[in-house]
Amino acid sequence: MEKHISVLLKESVDALNLKDTSVIVDCTLGYGGHSSYILQRIKRGALFAFDQDSEAIRHSTSRLSAIGTNFTIIKSNFVNLKEELNKRGVTEVDGILFDLGVSSPQLDDASRGFSYHEDARLDMRMNKDNPLSAYEVVNNYSKEELTKIFYKYGEDKFSKNIAKKIVEYRKEKPIETTLELVEVIKSAVPIKARINKHPARQIFQAIRIEVNHELDVLQPALEQALSLIKVGGRVAVITFHSLEDRIVKQVFKEKCKIDDKVKGLPNIPEEYLPDYKLVVNKAILPSKEELENNARARSAKLRVIERIK
Repeated sequence: MEKHISVLLKESVDALNLKDTSVIVDCTLGYGGHSSYILQRIKRGALFAFDQDSEAIRHSTSRLSAIGTNFTIIKSNFVNLKEELNKRGVTEVDGILFDLGVSSPQLDDASRGFSYHEDARLDMRMNKDNPLSAYEVVNNYSKEELTKIFYKYGEDKFSKNIAKKIVEYRKEKPIETTLELVEVIKSAVPIKARINKHPARQIFQAIRIEVNHELDVLQPALEQALSLIKVGGRVAVITFHSLEDRIVKQVFKEKCKIDDKVKGLPNIPEEYLPDYKLVVNKAILPSKEELENNARARSAKLRVIERIK
Protein backbone atom coordinates (compact mmCIF):
# COMPACT_ATOMS: atom_id res chain seq x y z
CA MET A 1 0.00 0.00 0.00
CA GLU A 2 1.31 3.44 -0.91
CA LYS A 3 1.88 5.63 2.13
CA HIS A 4 -0.87 8.18 2.60
CA ILE A 5 0.44 11.63 3.50
CA SER A 6 -2.10 13.56 5.55
CA VAL A 7 -2.58 17.06 4.20
CA LEU A 8 -2.23 20.11 6.51
CA LEU A 9 -1.58 17.64 9.34
CA LYS A 10 0.13 19.92 11.85
CA GLU A 11 -1.96 22.99 11.00
CA SER A 12 -5.31 21.20 11.39
CA VAL A 13 -4.45 19.33 14.59
CA ASP A 14 -2.82 22.40 16.16
CA ALA A 15 -5.99 24.35 15.31
CA LEU A 16 -7.98 22.03 17.60
CA ASN A 17 -6.11 23.42 20.66
CA LEU A 18 -5.63 19.95 22.15
CA LYS A 19 -5.20 19.33 25.87
CA ASP A 20 -4.17 16.06 27.48
CA THR A 21 -7.82 15.39 28.44
CA SER A 22 -9.55 16.55 25.22
CA VAL A 23 -12.43 14.57 23.72
CA ILE A 24 -11.96 14.78 19.93
CA VAL A 25 -13.85 13.46 16.90
CA ASP A 26 -12.11 12.69 13.60
CA CYS A 27 -15.01 12.51 11.14
CA THR A 28 -12.80 11.12 8.38
CA LEU A 29 -10.48 8.50 9.85
CA GLY A 30 -9.12 7.18 6.54
CA TYR A 31 -5.74 5.56 7.08
CA GLY A 32 -5.26 7.19 10.47
CA GLY A 33 -2.83 10.05 9.76
CA HIS A 34 -4.66 12.81 11.63
CA SER A 35 -6.06 10.39 14.23
CA SER A 36 -2.58 9.05 15.11
CA TYR A 37 -1.27 12.55 15.61
CA ILE A 38 -4.28 13.47 17.77
CA LEU A 39 -4.09 10.29 19.88
CA GLN A 40 -0.44 10.95 20.75
CA ARG A 41 -1.49 14.27 22.26
CA ILE A 42 -4.60 13.29 24.26
CA LYS A 43 -3.21 10.62 26.59
CA ARG A 44 -6.02 11.08 29.13
CA GLY A 45 -8.69 12.12 26.63
CA ALA A 46 -10.72 10.17 24.10
CA LEU A 47 -10.86 9.96 20.32
CA PHE A 48 -13.93 8.97 18.30
CA ALA A 49 -13.26 8.33 14.61
CA PHE A 50 -15.74 7.79 11.77
CA ASP A 51 -15.22 5.89 8.51
CA GLN A 52 -17.31 3.78 6.14
CA ASP A 53 -14.43 1.90 4.52
CA SER A 54 -13.70 -1.51 6.09
CA GLU A 55 -10.13 -1.61 4.73
CA ALA A 56 -9.32 1.82 6.15
CA ILE A 57 -10.81 0.82 9.51
CA ARG A 58 -8.78 -2.40 9.62
CA HIS A 59 -5.55 -0.55 8.82
CA SER A 60 -6.21 2.30 11.26
CA THR A 61 -7.24 0.04 14.14
CA SER A 62 -3.77 -1.53 14.27
CA ARG A 63 -2.07 1.83 13.72
CA LEU A 64 -3.96 3.51 16.59
CA SER A 65 -3.66 0.47 18.90
CA ALA A 66 0.11 0.94 18.80
CA ILE A 67 -0.38 4.40 20.36
CA GLY A 68 -3.13 3.87 22.95
CA THR A 69 -6.50 2.29 23.73
CA ASN A 70 -8.50 5.49 24.32
CA PHE A 71 -10.16 5.49 20.90
CA THR A 72 -13.42 4.25 19.38
CA ILE A 73 -13.89 3.67 15.67
CA ILE A 74 -17.43 4.07 14.35
CA LYS A 75 -18.29 2.49 10.97
CA SER A 76 -20.73 5.05 9.71
CA ASN A 77 -21.04 8.12 7.50
CA PHE A 78 -20.32 11.33 9.40
CA VAL A 79 -23.84 12.55 8.61
CA ASN A 80 -24.80 10.30 11.57
CA LEU A 81 -22.32 12.11 13.84
CA LYS A 82 -24.70 13.20 16.60
CA GLU A 83 -26.77 10.02 16.66
CA GLU A 84 -23.71 7.73 16.86
CA LEU A 85 -22.02 9.80 19.60
CA ASN A 86 -25.26 10.05 21.61
CA LYS A 87 -25.59 6.24 21.46
CA ARG A 88 -22.23 6.13 23.23
CA GLY A 89 -23.26 8.67 25.85
CA VAL A 90 -21.30 11.54 24.29
CA THR A 91 -23.26 14.82 24.06
CA GLU A 92 -20.43 17.36 23.83
CA VAL A 93 -16.80 17.31 22.69
CA ASP A 94 -13.75 19.60 22.60
CA GLY A 95 -12.92 19.43 18.92
CA ILE A 96 -14.01 17.96 15.59
CA LEU A 97 -11.93 17.46 12.45
CA PHE A 98 -13.09 16.81 8.86
CA ASP A 99 -10.56 15.96 6.13
CA LEU A 100 -12.71 15.74 3.01
CA GLY A 101 -10.07 14.31 0.67
CA VAL A 102 -10.06 10.76 -0.69
CA SER A 103 -7.13 8.93 0.87
CA SER A 104 -4.23 7.86 -1.35
CA PRO A 105 -4.68 4.11 -0.72
CA GLN A 106 -8.27 4.37 -2.00
CA LEU A 107 -7.13 6.25 -5.08
CA ASP A 108 -4.12 4.04 -5.65
CA ASP A 109 -5.92 0.72 -5.22
CA ALA A 110 -6.84 0.29 -8.88
CA SER A 111 -9.61 -2.19 -8.02
CA ARG A 112 -11.63 0.57 -6.29
CA GLY A 113 -12.20 2.33 -9.60
CA PHE A 114 -11.38 5.86 -8.39
CA SER A 115 -8.42 6.40 -10.70
CA TYR A 116 -8.52 7.57 -14.31
CA HIS A 117 -4.93 6.30 -14.77
CA GLU A 118 -5.55 2.63 -13.87
CA ASP A 119 -7.96 0.18 -15.46
CA ALA A 120 -10.66 -1.28 -13.20
CA ARG A 121 -14.39 -1.87 -13.06
CA LEU A 122 -16.23 1.41 -12.53
CA ASP A 123 -16.90 1.55 -8.78
CA MET A 124 -15.81 4.58 -6.66
CA ARG A 125 -17.77 3.56 -3.55
CA MET A 126 -16.21 4.61 -0.25
CA ASN A 127 -18.62 2.24 1.46
CA LYS A 128 -18.70 -1.05 -0.41
CA ASP A 129 -22.22 -1.76 0.90
CA ASN A 130 -23.53 1.26 -1.02
CA PRO A 131 -25.87 -0.05 -3.79
CA LEU A 132 -24.99 2.87 -6.08
CA SER A 133 -21.64 2.64 -7.85
CA ALA A 134 -20.00 4.59 -10.69
CA TYR A 135 -21.13 1.81 -13.06
CA GLU A 136 -24.83 2.59 -12.38
CA VAL A 137 -24.30 6.35 -12.70
CA VAL A 138 -22.46 6.09 -16.03
CA ASN A 139 -24.76 3.48 -17.56
CA ASN A 140 -28.19 4.34 -16.15
CA TYR A 141 -28.36 8.12 -15.72
CA SER A 142 -30.02 10.09 -18.50
CA LYS A 143 -28.08 12.54 -20.66
CA GLU A 144 -29.66 15.42 -18.67
CA GLU A 145 -28.76 13.88 -15.28
CA LEU A 146 -25.16 13.24 -16.38
CA THR A 147 -24.81 16.78 -17.75
CA LYS A 148 -26.13 18.17 -14.46
CA ILE A 149 -23.74 16.25 -12.20
CA PHE A 150 -20.71 16.84 -14.47
CA TYR A 151 -21.45 20.57 -14.48
CA LYS A 152 -22.47 20.90 -10.83
CA TYR A 153 -19.87 18.64 -9.19
CA GLY A 154 -17.11 18.69 -11.79
CA GLU A 155 -17.52 22.27 -13.02
CA ASP A 156 -16.52 20.94 -16.43
CA LYS A 157 -17.32 23.15 -19.42
CA PHE A 158 -17.59 20.14 -21.74
CA SER A 159 -20.22 18.46 -19.50
CA LYS A 160 -22.97 18.42 -22.12
CA ASN A 161 -20.71 17.03 -24.83
CA ILE A 162 -19.28 14.32 -22.55
CA ALA A 163 -22.76 13.25 -21.38
CA LYS A 164 -23.91 13.03 -25.01
CA LYS A 165 -20.92 10.84 -25.98
CA ILE A 166 -21.47 8.52 -23.00
CA VAL A 167 -25.14 8.01 -23.92
CA GLU A 168 -24.22 7.34 -27.58
CA TYR A 169 -21.47 4.86 -26.64
CA ARG A 170 -23.54 2.84 -24.18
CA LYS A 171 -26.25 2.21 -26.80
CA GLU A 172 -23.79 -0.32 -28.25
CA LYS A 173 -22.55 -1.76 -24.94
CA PRO A 174 -22.28 -0.77 -21.27
CA ILE A 175 -19.22 1.22 -20.19
CA GLU A 176 -17.64 -1.16 -17.72
CA THR A 177 -14.17 0.09 -16.83
CA THR A 178 -12.41 3.29 -15.86
CA LEU A 179 -10.16 3.43 -18.94
CA GLU A 180 -13.10 2.70 -21.23
CA LEU A 181 -14.81 5.76 -19.72
CA VAL A 182 -11.61 7.82 -20.09
CA GLU A 183 -11.55 7.06 -23.84
CA VAL A 184 -15.18 8.16 -24.21
CA ILE A 185 -14.44 11.40 -22.31
CA LYS A 186 -11.36 12.08 -24.47
CA SER A 187 -13.42 11.66 -27.63
CA ALA A 188 -15.77 14.41 -26.39
CA VAL A 189 -13.10 16.98 -25.47
CA PRO A 190 -11.18 19.09 -28.03
CA ILE A 191 -7.46 18.21 -28.26
CA LYS A 192 -6.30 21.69 -27.20
CA ALA A 193 -8.32 21.40 -23.96
CA ARG A 194 -6.44 18.20 -23.06
CA ILE A 195 -2.94 19.68 -23.14
CA ASN A 196 -2.61 21.07 -19.62
CA LYS A 197 -4.87 18.77 -17.63
CA HIS A 198 -6.33 15.30 -17.84
CA PRO A 199 -9.79 15.59 -19.43
CA ALA A 200 -11.26 12.95 -17.09
CA ARG A 201 -10.18 14.53 -13.78
CA GLN A 202 -13.25 16.70 -13.15
CA ILE A 203 -15.67 14.11 -14.55
CA PHE A 204 -14.30 11.38 -12.24
CA GLN A 205 -14.55 13.82 -9.32
CA ALA A 206 -18.19 14.53 -10.22
CA ILE A 207 -19.09 10.83 -10.42
CA ARG A 208 -17.34 10.11 -7.10
CA ILE A 209 -19.26 12.94 -5.39
CA GLU A 210 -22.56 11.62 -6.80
CA VAL A 211 -21.88 7.99 -5.81
CA ASN A 212 -20.94 8.89 -2.23
CA HIS A 213 -23.41 11.80 -1.75
CA GLU A 214 -20.43 13.83 -0.57
CA LEU A 215 -21.98 17.29 -0.82
CA ASP A 216 -25.44 16.25 0.42
CA VAL A 217 -24.05 15.08 3.76
CA LEU A 218 -21.61 17.93 4.37
CA GLN A 219 -23.90 20.72 5.53
CA PRO A 220 -26.00 18.60 7.95
CA ALA A 221 -22.77 17.10 9.37
CA LEU A 222 -21.27 20.57 9.93
CA GLU A 223 -24.46 21.73 11.68
CA GLN A 224 -24.28 18.69 13.98
CA ALA A 225 -20.57 19.26 14.65
CA LEU A 226 -21.16 22.88 15.64
CA SER A 227 -23.95 21.89 18.03
CA LEU A 228 -21.71 19.26 19.69
CA ILE A 229 -18.71 21.40 20.61
CA LYS A 230 -18.29 22.95 24.05
CA VAL A 231 -17.51 26.63 24.62
CA GLY A 232 -13.85 27.00 23.61
CA GLY A 233 -14.17 23.95 21.35
CA ARG A 234 -13.28 24.08 17.68
CA VAL A 235 -14.28 22.54 14.35
CA ALA A 236 -11.56 22.32 11.67
CA VAL A 237 -12.38 21.36 8.07
CA ILE A 238 -9.97 20.56 5.23
CA THR A 239 -11.57 20.80 1.78
CA PHE A 240 -10.17 19.91 -1.64
CA HIS A 241 -12.45 21.61 -4.11
CA SER A 242 -14.40 24.83 -4.42
CA LEU A 243 -17.85 23.28 -3.95
CA GLU A 244 -16.99 21.84 -0.52
CA ASP A 245 -15.12 24.96 0.49
CA ARG A 246 -18.10 27.14 -0.45
CA ILE A 247 -20.43 25.08 1.79
CA VAL A 248 -18.01 25.27 4.74
CA LYS A 249 -17.42 28.98 4.25
CA GLN A 250 -21.16 29.73 4.10
CA VAL A 251 -22.06 27.63 7.15
CA PHE A 252 -19.26 29.19 9.21
CA LYS A 253 -20.08 32.73 8.06
CA GLU A 254 -23.76 32.28 8.97
CA LYS A 255 -22.84 31.07 12.49
CA CYS A 256 -20.54 34.06 13.13
CA LYS A 257 -22.97 36.69 11.85
CA ILE A 258 -23.99 39.61 14.07
CA ASP A 259 -27.74 40.30 14.08
CA ASP A 260 -28.60 43.05 11.56
CA LYS A 261 -30.69 44.86 14.19
CA VAL A 262 -27.61 45.67 16.27
CA LYS A 263 -24.84 45.65 13.64
CA GLY A 264 -22.75 48.82 13.85
CA LEU A 265 -23.71 49.68 17.46
CA PRO A 266 -20.69 50.74 19.57
CA ASN A 267 -21.65 48.30 22.37
CA ILE A 268 -23.57 45.26 21.22
CA PRO A 269 -25.52 43.55 24.04
CA GLU A 270 -24.15 40.11 24.91
CA GLU A 271 -27.34 38.26 23.87
CA TYR A 272 -27.03 39.60 20.31
CA LEU A 273 -23.46 38.43 19.82
CA PRO A 274 -22.94 35.23 17.81
CA ASP A 275 -22.11 31.94 19.56
CA TYR A 276 -19.13 31.29 17.27
CA LYS A 277 -16.11 33.12 15.84
CA LEU A 278 -13.78 32.34 12.96
CA VAL A 279 -10.32 31.41 14.25
CA VAL A 280 -8.82 32.66 10.98
CA ASN A 281 -10.70 34.89 8.54
CA LYS A 282 -9.10 33.40 5.45
CA ALA A 283 -8.53 29.72 4.74
CA ILE A 284 -5.13 28.28 5.75
CA LEU A 285 -3.26 26.88 2.74
CA PRO A 286 -0.47 24.27 2.58
CA SER A 287 3.08 25.58 2.91
CA LYS A 288 5.47 25.71 -0.04
CA GLU A 289 7.37 22.82 1.55
CA GLU A 290 4.24 20.67 1.84
CA LEU A 291 3.30 21.35 -1.78
CA GLU A 292 6.77 20.23 -2.89
CA ASN A 293 6.44 16.98 -0.90
CA ASN A 294 2.82 16.15 -1.67
CA ALA A 295 1.19 17.10 -4.98
CA ARG A 296 -2.23 16.06 -3.62
CA ALA A 297 -2.13 19.01 -1.22
CA ARG A 298 -2.34 21.57 -4.02
CA SER A 299 -6.06 22.36 -3.72
CA ALA A 300 -6.40 21.94 0.05
CA LYS A 301 -7.89 24.65 2.28
CA LEU A 302 -8.36 24.61 6.05
CA ARG A 303 -11.08 26.61 7.81
CA VAL A 304 -11.50 26.74 11.60
CA ILE A 305 -14.36 27.97 13.83
CA GLU A 306 -14.61 28.21 17.64
CA ARG A 307 -17.61 28.24 19.96
CA ILE A 308 -17.38 31.32 22.18
CA LYS A 309 -20.62 31.13 24.17
